Amino acid sequence: MTLTIGDIVQLSPELCKNPMFGGCMMVVTEPKSWGAQGYVQALGKNGQRGGQAYYRAGWAEMEKTGGVAVWDIATTDEV
Repeated sequence: MTLTIGDIVQLSPELCKNPMFGGCMMVVTEPKSWGAQGYVQALGKNGQRGGQAYYRAGWAEMEKTGGVAVWDIATTDEV
């Protein structure tokens, strides 16, 4: 599997080392030889956008969805 910045992967509900991320869609921010680092966008509250929960996923923990993020919320204040 080849990943690029902005790719969307889904984290495996069964193999994800941190069960809290299992099943989440992750935006790839740094492809790595061992997998990828990326973020899951968290919900906000009181009408405000939430932050990003970062995760480092090994190859076995994720599958590429074919989708690409349009906005990189982690690096911009624009909506």
